[in-house]
Amino acid sequence: MSAPEVISLGCRLNIAESERMKGMLADAGDVVVVNSCAVTSEAVRQTRQAIRKARAARPDARLIVTGCAADIERDQLAAMPEVDGLIANASKLDPRSWNVPLPEAPPPPTRTRAFIAVQNGCDHACTFCVIPQGRGKSRSMTIAEVLREVEHHLDLGAKEAVLTGVDVTSWGHDLPDTPPLGALVGAVLNEFPNLPRLRMSSLDGIEIDEALFELFASEKRLMPHLHLSLQHGHDLILKRMKRRHSRADAVDLVARIKQRRPEIAIGADLIAGFPTESDEHHAANLSIIDELDIVHGHIFPYSPRPGTPAARMPQVDRRIVKARAAELRERVAERRAAWLTTLVGENLEVLAERDGTGYAPSYARVDLPEGTPAGRIVSITPHAIEGGLLR
Repeated sequence: MSAPEVISLGCRLNIAESERMKGMLADAGDVVVVNSCAVTSEAVRQTRQAIRKARAARPDARLIVTGCAADIERDQLAAMPEVDGLIANASKLDPRSWNVPLPEAPPPPTRTRAFIAVQNGCDHACTFCVIPQGRGKSRSMTIAEVLREVEHHLDLGAKEAVLTGVDVTSWGHDLPDTPPLGALVGAVLNEFPNLPRLRMSSLDGIEIDEALFELFASEKRLMPHLHLSLQHGHDLILKRMKRRHSRADAVDLVARIKQRRPEIAIGADLIAGFPTESDEHHAANLSIIDELDIVHGHIFPYSPRPGTPAARMPQVDRRIVKARAAELRERVAERRAAWLTTLVGENLEVLAERDGTGYAPSYARVDLPEGTPAGRIVSITPHAIEGGLLR
């Protein structure tokens, strides 16, 4: 009988949840789970593609779909002949939903890094986003729960913990005394002095508290990699998105943190072709890449999601949306290439992955010498760049 398989699409939170499902379903028999994403129309298309591919590869397995698309696109996915059943996103980590016993501990990590979902859901109402429909309201793990999970992964040999969630900077808002995210990050670093590396997933810059800012500025074990949920570079579009920050807020945050820690690498999510976006607005989107020196860019061509306010706004022609997304990707690629050049000849501490590459603290990806053991932090001095990797 074939072993259970979990196919993960979308965000790091889905990756973390997929790892837990793998352990929970270890004895579930011939089953394939597609842990879906619905953040864009393209993500839903990729989910449907993954379902068809999984069915072709495992024709006799039970094929179950969960994740955000299982809630948001439930009827459409249920109608697919390849699908045997759906499990609501909120129930996918409950063993009762799968008719399996409760695991005694989280499963061993299948990656060299431990993705720890410290928060789920979202209380905000960005006009383009359907994720609250699939994830529900924001809810947080307690500090004690997070520490137990970090300890477990450390015992299993993980060298880096990644704190992730749907809206990580809202962590603690639903807990007694509403502790800020900096309190959680500080607790992890204080409790585990033997944890070599702690990394944060995408953050809402306007909610970075002073304690977290200080840790980013001064704590070497907190990786110098700040990925912002930025979304756009023009204030009017940010207002129409119902974001809570301005362009100036983002510029000020990055300037302050780079003054304290110049080596920090900036990443950002940016949406191209949001409804009503003019050439002027697009130019501002391009220019913020340069102003913030964004070297890790996630570019999303806007696609209308049913039931969202943005879907009812005047839409930008799809050909223009795609062209603008391509321009944004090209601009990020230029900044990234220039940044990688500055790392050639530098000594880097790289965490080796199983595919023969690894990640520097700044999240620069490095092609490692053959035979480098996975899960080990090695000192590397790259001498060239090839295919976007330091070599």
